[in-house]
Amino acid sequence: MKVLVSGGAGYIGSHTVVELIAAGHEVVVVDNHANSSPKVLPQVARIAGVGVPSVRLDIRDSEALDEVLAGAQFDAVIHFAALKSVGESWSQPLDYFDNNISGTISLLSAMARADIRHLVFSSSATVYGMSDRSPISEDASLQPTNPYGRTKLVAEELIQELSGADPTFRAAVLRYFNPVGAHPSGLIGEDPNGVPNNLMPYVCQVAVGRQPRLNVFGNDYGTRDGTGVRDYVHVVDLARAHVLALERLVAGGETFTVNLGTGRGYSVMEVVAAFERVSGRPIPVCYSPRRHGDVAECYASPALARQLLGWEAQHDLETMCADAWRWQCNSPEGYR
Repeated sequence: MKVLVSGGAGYIGSHTVVELIAAGHEVVVVDNHANSSPKVLPQVARIAGVGVPSVRLDIRDSEALDEVLAGAQFDAVIHFAALKSVGESWSQPLDYFDNNISGTISLLSAMARADIRHLVFSSSATVYGMSDRSPISEDASLQPTNPYGRTKLVAEELIQELSGADPTFRAAVLRYFNPVGAHPSGLIGEDPNGVPNNLMPYVCQVAVGRQPRLNVFGNDYGTRDGTGVRDYVHVVDLARAHVLALERLVAGGETFTVNLGTGRGYSVMEVVAAFERVSGRPIPVCYSPRRHGDVAECYASPALARQLLGWEAQHDLETMCADAWRWQCNSPEGYR
């Protein structure tokens, strides 16, 4: 298939491009590099063994997007392009709704004009909000507690409405839990802007000396060691799920929504301990009060993804830590 990947130079997007090419598909990337570096794609090409055509554009630019799609005969789109920081979304809600919702509308409209009928959408477990049960299945209540999560839910609703209105349009909505790790080559990985918002890149930066210590929010939860428990899934496993979802749609599958997680939760301190084992580096820790909106425990039920896609996460926690550490060692300053 020929696949347009929006946000394909980002963390999950770049790993998915690698898996798409390995599966024999042709890829074109569009990215405005708000959350990524142009230096990613040459690294992807090194891994894949082929060049990756790319166009720098914002998907809200309808004219530029139409120009890319015109006459190209794409079979499908995988849509990653979005702002993605929960914390930042509180201070910049208009930017998040404009980028994530207006961008999705622009992309869906351009797809309709180009007669592209298959979409894989990058969503998030943040749509569940403060769920009081784990494992979380796809029928759990949807109550996002921050602007970022609300933009993902609105985009999901847009996609469902479009699927209902146009029976030829089919979409896969993939709700990620906590993506971590890096490609085993060490050539591509997670390189957040500024101070990391997520645990694994923060731990990596402490280990390499870019941050002085790990700030752990809350050590008084009713969990195994008092720290929050989350479902961490290797980014390569996530990338592989996108290929399977795409192939299911093109084979005639109806629109569907699935969780992507391991089905197991690890505490913050369990992740720190695993990282210390594989890196041989101590991770200094300090504790702060719980953050508003954080829950004690959150992990996925991946049963539906197994049923529909034949997908299961393959990588364990130590592999996730080892791959993230290899990337950080190879690129201590990221893509800069």
